[in-house]
Amino acid sequence: MSRKPVPAQAGDRSRLELLFDKPQLLSTLFGQYDRNLVALENRLGVYITARGNRVGLEGTAEQVAVARDVLNDLYARIGRGDEVDTGLVDASIAMAAEPVLHGIIRADAGPGAPPIMIRTRKKTIVPRTPAQAHYMRELTANDMIFALGPAGTGKTYVAVAQAVAQLINGSVQRLILSRPAVEAGERLGFLPGDMKEKVDPYLRPLYDALYDCLPAEQVERRIASGEIEVAPIAFMRGRTLADAFVILDEAQNTTQAQMKMFLTRFGQNSRMVICGDPKQVDIPGGIAASGLGDAVTRLEGVESISICRFTVGDVVRHPIVGRIVEAYEGTDG
Repeated sequence: MSRKPVPAQAGDRSRLELLFDKPQLLSTLFGQYDRNLVALENRLGVYITARGNRVGLEGTAEQVAVARDVLNDLYARIGRGDEVDTGLVDASIAMAAEPVLHGIIRADAGPGAPPIMIRTRKKTIVPRTPAQAHYMRELTANDMIFALGPAGTGKTYVAVAQAVAQLINGSVQRLILSRPAVEAGERLGFLPGDMKEKVDPYLRPLYDALYDCLPAEQVERRIASGEIEVAPIAFMRGRTLADAFVILDEAQNTTQAQMKMFLTRFGQNSRMVICGDPKQVDIPGGIAASGLGDAVTRLEGVESISICRFTVGDVVRHPIVGRIVEAYEGTDG
């Protein structure tokens, strides 16, 4: 592989050669038609050449250092069996730009320590942004976690993956996923079907995350047995949720009374994750009436309760999603 060098200022160029000891992994590292290397060149402005198991890097000292770290990171992930795509390349670049997190993904607790990851039946989830790395640590360290931020930052998906992992290893007996059935411009009463059929569309994102972490037959079997429950928040009233991993999604659409009711369902040997975007409130009264903001104000700083905040820079969907969120957050609407 050889492409036209990327221009750099005279006298500011640095060159480095990497030698990889497992050539069989390089086709995955480079990507089809070298698309991962192309993404690196486009994002960092570095020039990359590949011959056999040697990869040459050329650019500014900073560009070369980041490209080196990203390639080494991706190579290590491939060696562990992780999937690599251009999205992960972008995420690895973002992580490499965070010096305070250097080494956390590889060996947070010292030599030989496992990386931060969540293993499920279908895939292994690794953090794609510094905020996700912090979030994953909090999911194992605290009893109650509030995850706040815009769409596409992985708040609910990572929580579901952690819940599935704990259900599989037996540290919890049940997985309970809930959402408020609040209309975002539509009217629930006009939907066809019985109550379950009416509310299921509101719960679909939770089902999607489940099916991404577990084989379909296991999801269906565990739902039938009661190990996994997906229900509107109203179904939580009067219960004590012990030995369970409980997730509330779209929490910004709870009222203050609903939020208090939900939080006080917390039982022995349980973990509770509350996900939402405080800027996307659909309930009458808007942000002032939302139970999410009220709960965060009351509970921030309380022992065993963690608040994890995501920004538009943590969006891990298609890059255009981040630009859309940023455009909307820059307006009053």
